[in-house]
Amino acid sequence: MSDDTAQRSVRGIPFRAITPNAVTALALCFGLTGARMAIDGRWELAIGAIIFAGILDGLDGRIARLLRANSRFGAELDSLSDVIAFGVAPTIVMFQWSLSDAPKFGWTAALALAVCCALRLARFNAAIDAEDQPHKSAGFMTGVPAPAGAGIAFVPIYAWLVTDLDIFRAWYVVMPWVLLVAFLMISNVATYSWTSLRIRRSWRLEILAFVGLLGAALFTARWETLLVISLIYIALIPFSVRSYARVRQRREARVDLPAPPA
Repeated sequence: MSDDTAQRSVRGIPFRAITPNAVTALALCFGLTGARMAIDGRWELAIGAIIFAGILDGLDGRIARLLRANSRFGAELDSLSDVIAFGVAPTIVMFQWSLSDAPKFGWTAALALAVCCALRLARFNAAIDAEDQPHKSAGFMTGVPAPAGAGIAFVPIYAWLVTDLDIFRAWYVVMPWVLLVAFLMISNVATYSWTSLRIRRSWRLEILAFVGLLGAALFTARWETLLVISLIYIALIPFSVRSYARVRQRREARVDLPAPPA
């Protein structure tokens, strides 16, 4: 062992290197707490814990890039946390809330969320070093990401909390919805990502005001706001597919152009 390596071993690693992983572990704990609350029938706390896990999941990668603490270990931990927080936990929530009443295949339908979430993340990890990633290179994502999938899987619960109508809790309504969300997670549908969104400079203040008001709405009318956000996200999927199709057409047109003369 060289002197530099020995000195680094004695000094240890900086705290900033484990900060993103700590956030990921915290997201994992909140996801499992959501499953625990679902077992007790405390639905609002269950959903709130999983949604907060989604917020933490969106922060850990950005914190890692900000602190220059990216690592292969962090990427693997993030995937494992996502499977549990946005696959296993929503599976337990949806089964305990509605699908346990199904005469057959209720648990099977609930399992689709966990299985498809795991398959999605396995596909992501397998392609992380691939050079040819057409969706990612164009600023789009392949399929619905795991945190968003968990969020829109709860749409029937949002609607039930807002309207108090038992129809939204009926297993024959919830089961097709859960299967659709599971399919969207493993599909090849191009969906918007943060990098694909562009905002005009003239809209900067309006967007900031909208984000502030959205945060206030989440505190004053959280379930109505989450329901609206989820429905808007679903409604944007056809537009993201069309946007990616235009991007792909432009790329193909550039490839087909004749090379300039020497």
